[in-house]
Formats: sequence, C-alpha cells, structure tokens
Amino acid sequence: MSGATVGRQPEIDRVRHALGEGRPVLVEGPAGIGKTALHRAVLAGVADDGWTVLGCAPTETEAALPFAALADVLSPLADLVPDLPVPQRTAVTGVLLSGEVTDPVDERTVGVATRALLDAAARARPDTRLLVAVDDAPWLDAPSERALRFALRRLGSRVGVLATARADPPGADPAPLGLAHAGVLRVALGPLGVGPLHHVLRAEVGATLPRPLLVRIARDAGGNPLLAIELARAVLRLPQLPAPGADLPAGPSLRHLVADRLAALPPPTRRAIRLAALCGTPTLADLARCDVPATALDAAEEAGLVAVAEQRITFTHPVYAAAVRAGIPPGVRRGLHQVLAGTVTDPDERARHLAACATAPDPDAAERIAAAAARHRARGAAEAAAGLYDTAARLTPRTDPDGYAHRRLAAAGCRFDSGDYPAAALAADRAAAELTGTGRAEALLLRSVVAWCAEDLSTSLSAADLALSAAPAGSPVAGRVHAHLALYRDAPDPARRHAEQAVALLAASPADRAVHAAALLLLFFNEVRAGLPARTDLLERALRLEGDEPSWLAGTVPAVWWKGVDEHDRSRERLRWMLDRAVARGDEPSQHELLTHLGETELFAGRWPAAAAHLTAARELGEQSGVEPVGADWLAGLLAAAQGRLAEANRTAEAGLRRADELADGWRRRIHQQLAGFAALCGGAYAVAAGHYGALAATVDGMGLAEPLAQRFEADWLEACVGAGDLGTAEAALERLAARHRRLPRPWTTLGLARSRVLLAGARGRDPGDALADLVAARAAVPAGVVPLERAWCLLVAGVAYRRVRRRREARAALTTAALEFDALGAAGLAARSRAEAARLGGRPPAPRELTGTELAVARLAAAGRTNRVIADTLFISPKTVEANLARIYRKLGVASRAELGAAMAREPGPVPAAGPRTVPAGGPGGDR
Repeated sequence: MSGATVGRQPEIDRVRHALGEGRPVLVEGPAGIGKTALHRAVLAGVADDGWTVLGCAPTETEAALPFAALADVLSPLADLVPDLPVPQRTAVTGVLLSGEVTDPVDERTVGVATRALLDAAARARPDTRLLVAVDDAPWLDAPSERALRFALRRLGSRVGVLATARADPPGADPAPLGLAHAGVLRVALGPLGVGPLHHVLRAEVGATLPRPLLVRIARDAGGNPLLAIELARAVLRLPQLPAPGADLPAGPSLRHLVADRLAALPPPTRRAIRLAALCGTPTLADLARCDVPATALDAAEEAGLVAVAEQRITFTHPVYAAAVRAGIPPGVRRGLHQVLAGTVTDPDERARHLAACATAPDPDAAERIAAAAARHRARGAAEAAAGLYDTAARLTPRTDPDGYAHRRLAAAGCRFDSGDYPAAALAADRAAAELTGTGRAEALLLRSVVAWCAEDLSTSLSAADLALSAAPAGSPVAGRVHAHLALYRDAPDPARRHAEQAVALLAASPADRAVHAAALLLLFFNEVRAGLPARTDLLERALRLEGDEPSWLAGTVPAVWWKGVDEHDRSRERLRWMLDRAVARGDEPSQHELLTHLGETELFAGRWPAAAAHLTAARELGEQSGVEPVGADWLAGLLAAAQGRLAEANRTAEAGLRRADELADGWRRRIHQQLAGFAALCGGAYAVAAGHYGALAATVDGMGLAEPLAQRFEADWLEACVGAGDLGTAEAALERLAARHRRLPRPWTTLGLARSRVLLAGARGRDPGDALADLVAARAAVPAGVVPLERAWCLLVAGVAYRRVRRRREARAALTTAALEFDALGAAGLAARSRAEAARLGGRPPAPRELTGTELAVARLAAAGRTNRVIADTLFISPKTVEANLARIYRKLGVASRAELGAAMAREPGPVPAAGPRTVPAGGPGGDR
C-alpha cells in the first residue's frame, strides 16, 4: 500500500527516536493496518541516516524452513564469516549460506555465531549503527527466532532491533525475539482517520471518492487501510456509486464466505440473521416481536457471525452484516422490511423500513419518512437524511406540489451539508429543471451556494441571477437571493445595494430571521469596504437578531471585522463557536470555511503552529470534498513566506495568479498579488515586490475597494518601493496608509505608519530622529501579543535607521531584539536578515557594562514598576532568570534599588523599544473575504 504511511508520521517519528536512543521497537496491529508500510518507511529513513540494516520478511510458508529467516539477516555479512572460529564458521557456512546440512546442527553454536557476526559487524562499522529488522516476526522459523533471540539479548543496545507483529494472532508468541522487557517501545497501530484514508485510497485506486462515501468506507473498514482499499475497489466496480443509506458492496471472497456460512444454517436462523442485519441496532426484543425466538440465533453465534450480549445482537464485523443484506433477494428483503416497519418501536427506524418497502405514492408514509429525515438532519446525519428525503419525495402525490418541492430541495440541501458538492449540484439542477416559481428560485439559489463553496464564482453568480429572475418580485425568496448576491459580489458598491434590498425584503419575514441578520452583517461589511464610516450599530443589531444560532450565510463577518481591527480573541471565540455548531450539524462546507478563517486569525495573532494546523485541516477537508482550497492555500503561502520558505510561497502565488486569469476571478487575483509581493519582499527582491503591490493597488482601486480590511499591504509596498529607489510611489503608498489609518485606526496601521515614516525619512536623507521617537511610541502603544510580526519588523527598520545615523549602541540593541522576536515567531528569514544588519555594525560586541537585549527589556519593565513575576510572564522567562538579569543590571549600571534603576533608565540614551513577549508570531497580510 504505497499511501499507507499517510497519517503515520507521529508513529514513524516515535520509532526512529526510540531506535536512536538504543531501544528495541515492536510495532503491533491487526492485519492490513499498515505495519509493513511503516516498517519500510522507518528502514528507508535510517538507511538515509547511514545505518546498516540487516532484515528479513518471513512468510507463513517459510515458517517451516529452518534458518530461512536467519540466512536473510546474515547474508550481507558473508565477508566476516572467514574470521569466525571453525565450529561457528562451519555452522554458518553449512546451514545458513549454502543450505547444505551434512552433520547435526548445534543450535547453540548457530546462536553464538550469529552473535559474533553481529558484534563484528558493529565493530567493523564504528561510524554507523546496526539494525536488525524483522517484518512479520510471528512467521519466523523457530530455529531462526531462537538464534536471533540468543544473540540480541547478549548484544544489548549495540544493535538496534525493529520488529512488526500482528496483534494477538492465534498461537503467536506475544513477544517475538524476547521483546517483552521494560525497555522495549511497543507501538500499537490504530485505525486511520478519514483524511489519511483519503490519501491512501487516491494512491491505491486512482480515484477521489465523494466525501460522504469516503466517510462510510472508513467507518465500515474500521480505519483499516487494506480493508478500505478492498471496499473502495468493490464500490468502483459498481455501475454507479451507492445511494445514501445503501450498503457498500462486500468483496467477492467475503460474500462467498458469508454465503457459505448462511447456507449451513437452518432456515429459522437464516431468517433471524437477515432480520438482524436489516435492523439498525438489533435486539432480541425486536426479533421477538417478529416471532423469532432467541434460540434461533444459537447456530449463527456458533458459526462466528454474531454475538449476543445483554439482549443486544452484534455482528462480529460490520462487513458481515452488509454481506448478509447483499445476499437477500429483493422480494424477500422488501417483505422483511415490511415486517420490521410494523414491529420496531423507534420512529426513525420504523420510517427507514417503511422507506425500503413502500412502492406507490402514500402521503402518510411520505410524511413519516420526511419527519424522520428532518430529525436525522438536525442530528448531523446529513447523508442519511438525503436518502430519506428522496424517498419521501418519491412517495409524495403530485397533488401536493409544495410538499414535493420542499422534499426535493431538502434532499439536495442535505447532500450539500454532507460535503458532496457534485451530488448536491446535480440534485439542485434537477430540481430547478422540474420545479417552477418559488421552488425553481430556491433550487437555483442552492445551486449558486454549492458553486460558491466549490470556489466557482462564475457559476454562483449566474445561478443567483437566474434565481432572482425566477423569484416573485418583492418576495422573501427574492430577499434571500439578494442576501446571497451581497456575499458573492466582490465590488463593495453592488454588494451593498443587494444587502440593502435584502434587509428591506426580509424585515417582515420572521421565518427568515437568520438570513435577515446575514443581510445586516453584509450591509455593515460592504459599507466598511466602500470606505464609509463603520456603523457598528448594524453589527450589534445583527448579532442580537442572530440569538443563540449564528447566521450561517454571513456568520464569519463579525470574525473578519474583529481580526481586521486586531481583536483576535473575539474573532477566535466567534469562529470556534461556529465551528462547534458546524461539526454538530454535520455541515462540512461551513467547517472548511471556518477552519480557513481560524487559520487567518491565528496568523495575525502570532500563533503560527495553530494557524498551520487549521490550514492543513481546511485543505484536507477541501480536497476530500472536491473543493479547491483557495483561501487556505493562499494563507499557507503567506505563512511559508514569513517563515522563509520562499520557493513554496512563490509557487503558490504563481499558480494562484494563473488560475485567477483563467477564471477572471478578481478576489483570487488580489490575494495572490499580495502573496507574490510579500514573498518577493521577504526575499529582498524589492523591484519585483513593488511591481506586485502596485498591481494589487490598481486592482483594489479599480473595484472601488477603499478598505480591504485584512489585506495589509501599504507598509510593505512602501518598503519595497524604497528598496527599489522609487520614492514617488513610496510617498503615494504612505498617503494611502495614512488615509486608511484616519478612516479606521488599528494597531497594524499605527505600527505600519511609524515603520513607513522611518523608512521614508532615511530614503530622503532626512534626520530620522523624530520618526524613530514616533516608532518607539507606537510600539509602546501596541500590546506585544497583538501584531508581533509587525512589532518585530519595526525593530528591524529602527535598527537599520540607527546604524545609518551611527547610533551604534541603539542599532545593535534594536537589531538583536528584532532577531530574538523573529526567532520566537518562527520567521527564520527575517531573523537572519536582522543578524546580518547587526553584523554590518562591525566592532566588538557590547562592552560588559552595556545591557544586552534581554537585560534592557527586564530593566525597562522593572523601572516601570513591574514585579518579577509579571516581568517573567511578559518575557516568557522564569522568575529566577529575571532575578539573575536584575543582578547583572544593577552591577553594570551601578545602582542598588529599583528606584535608582528608574532614574538610571530615565537617563539612558537611545529610546530602543523593550522586547515584547516572545510568543509565536502573527502572520503576514490577510484577505478580506
């Protein structure tokens, strides 16, 4: 299984770490779980590290061949055999290498010879490690196992040991090769999740399956990669993919196995087994109501098909139940469903059986099945609900067109909720083709939503325009379409007009409270984007209207606003609240969007590991759903650029710009122009960066976007222009940034302006003293944990400015602290740049009486009256480290108290800002969507 190591990196790392420490490792798990794939991955890794690997992979048929495995292990050491004593050399040569046995073999001699060869190999290669690796250790032939056990026990940690074994196979040694002592690392491989299995199946069967089908395969396979591959291949052999709720096909061998076992059972037991397989959670009470006695299951339990415990009946493997169902003839199956529909007590279970046996339109059955579908949808079982809604629509008489339309649309909506975009799009198109009036408008609106979530902006707009044409004028459905168009339109003025129409049309429709709240949010959002004053009363009104449930259409707008004004905690709280509800609802499209927004929030907040985790999850979910994860890829590119992985960032930017041109997608173009500029700036390609930022500014201006909120590019643009020598454009960039700050002051604009004015003063040859003082004040005004990347960048700019005006002490302190802050953020490239600038200062490092960057930060905080505990928490150091720094500070400055320290610091020249908390950093510029 070439993809089976996906999702196993933590286990691979644990194994390699343990081997590096000299600990033996035993990897355990059921058949097919991926032990061999992990084994091979570890061997490849240690081989790259220079280890010498002596391995074997015995099979069941080789277990009867004496010394077959040992020959595989020792054959690479044949050149060392002549140096063995004669008895050992004879045993090894005759038994292990030539395979010709002419005299009785003394197994102890073989064991001693094995130990001697391994010891000699370890001594002959002192610069490398030696590893004995056995895949499927339970199949070792007994003589080989005894010889290796003898040798390895005596060699200890000088020779590494890696073995794999099935977990508890019948009759197997629970600790092959004697791997039972406390020093052994036992790694139990568990089931793979849906994400890793997605990659495994794509590698093995060459197809990307719909997300709901992938979830079902993972569930039925129990996370076992081998079984999942077999199920996927069986599914792909079908003429069409299984419908929601239908069984996945069992493989031929399993079907034959179960059919043979069923054929051997008496007729009453076969009927009991079939009824149990058709029940959701079968119990003896359910079967008793079908006139099946408990004793009817005895033969099936003896055959290993089921187990009965505390009245509950369980199949020994979920696939057995599917194979039993697959073997029931259609007529017999319909009759059994009819029996169960009249006997089971759970209403949802009864509706499911009713759906399976009803054939003609039946309004009562349709109503019951639709009610069950609604309950399933409310519980997050969207795929099962879709199948029930389909059946309810099929059973709905055409004399009830509204009921029929509602159920058709609900089925399509459930497919969308489940993350199956292709199926949802097809269902919406079919509904639009057969419905009229309001129903057709709703179907087209759903089609537009599916396209929007699949990053197909063109289709989402065209379908929404058709929906607006189909909707009765002035109706609530027209208001709902306007609300969606307010989201889809990228230019703020058209979007604002749609939002105004939606607010007016939905105000008197209590059933549309959530969409009305979304329209208010979108009106607020697009007024801000158009450059109008922020009417936060609209935001508060929308939040009150939402109540306890977010407005899913525009529920991320408050979070986008809060992260745009650097209120990261509020943004994170909102997004996590929504994500919890999306998970509970089974709403995977919303989960994808929310994870992307969380990633962006953590970029700004300076929590890059959290950002990376959210973006990885979003990209995985998008890939499994067949969605191009544009936003997540772009944010991952910004993170890569900030961390110094410029080639990766540039590849993402180039691909994004090409795709934007293909689709004429303005939003995609904006964000990738920004990424391209940021990557070039981080790499020192100033002219290239200035070109990309100039193109971004033209794009933004062309669409009337005065305030792109999270797209923060003007300060970076100015730095690129200064680096490229284009001071006229740099002045224009500064004015744009000043206008944004006047319109909406935020921490990042405060710091961006300060940084930009220092840069421009230096480029113009002016004294930067006043600009540097303003920069110090700006850093002091912005809390350290708000925009740490921008704060550190300000120190870098300040250090360069101090160096150019020959204020070497302040320059060194600023650049040293900048490097430390960049290090804490993970911005390796910028940290290196800070140190390179510091190296240009030349001369000796600070004299002993000069304060280091850390000492200066501690001194400033202590002089301001902070306690040792507060200083420690602020700088992420221990209280003892604070005390030690204070002792050195007092000694260097010649003071004896905090009062004297305060006076000394007040006289200290060069207002170098104190280092902020060394947290994980905020990310690069963001987008406004």
